[in-house]
Amino acid sequence: MDGIKEVKKDMNIGEILSYDMTIAPILMASGMHCIGCPASAGETLAEAAAVHGLDADELVSKINEFIRGKAEYEAGVRPIDQESGTDE
Repeated sequence: MDGIKEVKKDMNIGEILSYDMTIAPILMASGMHCIGCPASAGETLAEAAAVHGLDADELVSKINEFIRGKAEYEAGVRPIDQESGTDE
Protein backbone atom coordinates (compact mmCIF):
# COMPACT_ATOMS: atom_id res chain seq x y z
CA MET A 1 0.00 0.00 0.00
CA ASP A 2 2.88 2.38 -0.76
CA GLY A 3 2.60 4.54 2.35
CA ILE A 4 -1.00 5.73 2.09
CA LYS A 5 -2.25 6.36 5.61
CA GLU A 6 -5.62 7.86 4.78
CA VAL A 7 -7.88 8.76 1.91
CA LYS A 8 -9.25 12.27 1.45
CA LYS A 9 -12.31 13.20 -0.55
CA ASP A 10 -10.28 15.37 -2.94
CA MET A 11 -8.22 12.35 -4.07
CA ASN A 12 -8.93 10.83 -7.49
CA ILE A 13 -10.50 7.37 -7.62
CA GLY A 14 -7.65 6.19 -9.84
CA GLU A 15 -5.08 7.48 -7.34
CA ILE A 16 -6.83 5.73 -4.45
CA LEU A 17 -7.03 2.43 -6.29
CA SER A 18 -3.41 2.67 -7.44
CA TYR A 19 -2.43 2.71 -3.77
CA ASP A 20 -4.68 -0.16 -2.76
CA MET A 21 -6.99 -2.13 -5.07
CA THR A 22 -8.60 -3.79 -2.04
CA ILE A 23 -10.53 -0.54 -1.56
CA ALA A 24 -12.49 -1.31 -4.76
CA PRO A 25 -15.04 -3.60 -3.04
CA ILE A 26 -15.89 -0.80 -0.59
CA LEU A 27 -16.59 1.58 -3.48
CA MET A 28 -18.59 -1.05 -5.34
CA ALA A 29 -20.63 -1.96 -2.26
CA SER A 30 -21.46 1.74 -1.94
CA GLY A 31 -22.94 1.75 -5.45
CA MET A 32 -19.92 2.84 -7.48
CA HIS A 33 -20.01 -0.01 -9.97
CA CYS A 34 -18.25 1.98 -12.69
CA ILE A 35 -14.91 2.35 -10.92
CA GLY A 36 -13.12 0.61 -13.78
CA CYS A 37 -14.26 3.02 -16.49
CA PRO A 38 -11.72 5.63 -17.65
CA ALA A 39 -13.86 8.62 -16.65
CA SER A 40 -14.14 7.49 -13.03
CA ALA A 41 -10.38 7.28 -12.61
CA GLY A 42 -10.16 11.06 -13.01
CA GLU A 43 -13.02 11.85 -10.65
CA THR A 44 -12.38 12.76 -7.05
CA LEU A 45 -14.00 10.68 -4.36
CA ALA A 46 -16.23 13.68 -3.54
CA GLU A 47 -17.34 14.03 -7.17
CA ALA A 48 -18.09 10.32 -7.49
CA ALA A 49 -19.99 10.33 -4.19
CA ALA A 50 -22.10 13.29 -5.35
CA VAL A 51 -22.95 11.57 -8.65
CA HIS A 52 -24.09 8.48 -6.76
CA GLY A 53 -25.96 10.38 -4.03
CA LEU A 54 -23.54 9.32 -1.30
CA ASP A 55 -22.15 11.23 1.65
CA ALA A 56 -18.46 11.70 0.78
CA ASP A 57 -17.45 12.12 4.42
CA GLU A 58 -19.08 8.81 5.41
CA LEU A 59 -17.39 7.05 2.51
CA VAL A 60 -14.00 8.52 3.45
CA SER A 61 -14.52 7.38 7.05
CA LYS A 62 -15.40 3.86 5.94
CA ILE A 63 -12.35 3.62 3.67
CA ASN A 64 -10.00 5.04 6.29
CA GLU A 65 -11.35 2.63 8.90
CA PHE A 66 -10.57 -0.20 6.47
CA ILE A 67 -7.04 1.16 5.86
CA ARG A 68 -6.36 1.42 9.60
CA GLY A 69 -7.68 -2.10 10.23
CA LYS A 70 -5.57 -3.50 7.41
CA ALA A 71 -2.46 -1.74 8.72
CA GLU A 72 -3.10 -3.08 12.23
CA TYR A 73 -3.57 -6.59 10.89
CA GLU A 74 -0.38 -6.40 8.82
CA ALA A 75 1.51 -5.10 11.87
CA GLY A 76 0.23 -8.00 13.96
CA VAL A 77 -1.78 -5.72 16.25
CA ARG A 78 -5.14 -7.08 15.11
CA PRO A 79 -4.97 -10.88 14.93
CA ILE A 80 -7.47 -12.97 13.04
CA ASP A 81 -9.46 -15.47 15.09
CA GLN A 82 -8.40 -18.81 13.61
CA GLU A 83 -11.75 -20.48 14.26
CA SER A 84 -14.07 -17.85 12.85
CA GLY A 85 -11.68 -16.15 10.41
CA THR A 86 -12.69 -12.74 11.74
CA ASP A 87 -10.99 -10.05 13.76
CA GLU A 88 -10.88 -10.67 17.48
